[in-house]
Amino acid sequence: MLGNNLPREMIDFFINLPLFEQINAEEVKVVARHMESIDLNAGDILFRESEKGNYVFFIKEGQLDVLKKSETSGSNVTLATLCEGQSIGEMSIIDDLPRSATIQARSRTKLYILSKSAFDMILSKHPKIGIKLLKGISRLLTRNLRETSIRLADYIPPLS
Repeated sequence: MLGNNLPREMIDFFINLPLFEQINAEEVKVVARHMESIDLNAGDILFRESEKGNYVFFIKEGQLDVLKKSETSGSNVTLATLCEGQSIGEMSIIDDLPRSATIQARSRTKLYILSKSAFDMILSKHPKIGIKLLKGISRLLTRNLRETSIRLADYIPPLS
């Protein structure tokens, strides 16, 4: 864990993320105290499709590729590239389903990590903050679903 002496840049980073838009600086500090940070080199795999997931990751610096195995060719297809300020793995702290994609570092990347157990602890000990986090995750997942629906519509022929 990052502890009580949180760098100002970390607090500023989280305050500016859409997921945290309803959370004030003091509440961000509560959440951030339960996080860790890791660094990846270009080419490193953060996690693989179908692995059990129980962490959400916030990109502080660098880029991550979202890879999905093609049913036809069996090879990985890059679905998206995520960059600073974006997150990945939000579903894993809500459900217990396997990861839906492989995540690989495109460049040297610094990440902050919130585990499911830390998230659950925040929900139980700081329910007001937990509810705000849940709402933020819901907004993010809803936005992602809408974007996916729009992109999918380009590939589906009309019914009639």
